Amino acid sequence: MAALWENNGQPGQFPLEQWFYEMPPVTRWWTVATVATSVLVQCNIVTPFQLFYSFRSVYVKSQYWRLVTTFLYFGPLNLDLLFHVFFLQRYSRLLEETSGRSPAHFAWLIFYAMTSLLIISPFLSIPFLGSALSSSLVYIWARRNPDTRLSLLGLLVFTAPYLPWVLMGFSVIVHKIVPKDEILGVVVGHIWYFFNDVYPPLHGGHRPFDPPRWWRRLFEPVPPNERATGAANVNREFVAAAAPQVR
Repeated sequence: MAALWENNGQPGQFPLEQWFYEMPPVTRWWTVATVATSVLVQCNIVTPFQLFYSFRSVYVKSQYWRLVTTFLYFGPLNLDLLFHVFFLQRYSRLLEETSGRSPAHFAWLIFYAMTSLLIISPFLSIPFLGSALSSSLVYIWARRNPDTRLSLLGLLVFTAPYLPWVLMGFSVIVHKIVPKDEILGVVVGHIWYFFNDVYPPLHGGHRPFDPPRWWRRLFEPVPPNERATGAANVNREFVAAAAPQVR
């Protein structure tokens, strides 16, 4: 019991708490919001009809929260939700941890995927987009790790690039329907993967899908030397403007 509470004389953490705080920030709060949304539905505080994405509800009735909640609801509290949360946090975490020290690049990926899915989904009548977003991340991770070997229930062994297709086949077997949301997620994920991993080496390192500078500033503090340089430039401009003109 002491080992549970202490770590080298310092207050320790429960395994679940440690798992939670080890997740990078974007993945952590997406996972929390997903579980919290299902709990709220289970407790009848909200209903799924208040959460799904509808073009008319958002842009005619001004129910803008649906732009976010459509990515948070995966269904009621059951084994299927546990399955979705596992894949969500696992592959989201792996991508976020390899995107660099700053969360700006991974947050930009999430923003791109969410925007793309919101634009395309009305044409396919997909009300909830959490699985599609998760599928995008799984696809990108799988393409970036082609030599990683995986196993499904200890029965089927395959390499990572086949993972999205194995999951789709599993969905067809379990739910008896073609997973349009997962297919859409693969399409969106492939576009990101192409312009971030395939396109730059062929075009002199040009990266059209990198986050813009203003986006990075939202996540990354300005280094002291840049702040000093900016302040010096402003001071010089004021001095130049205030100096008397010599004729």
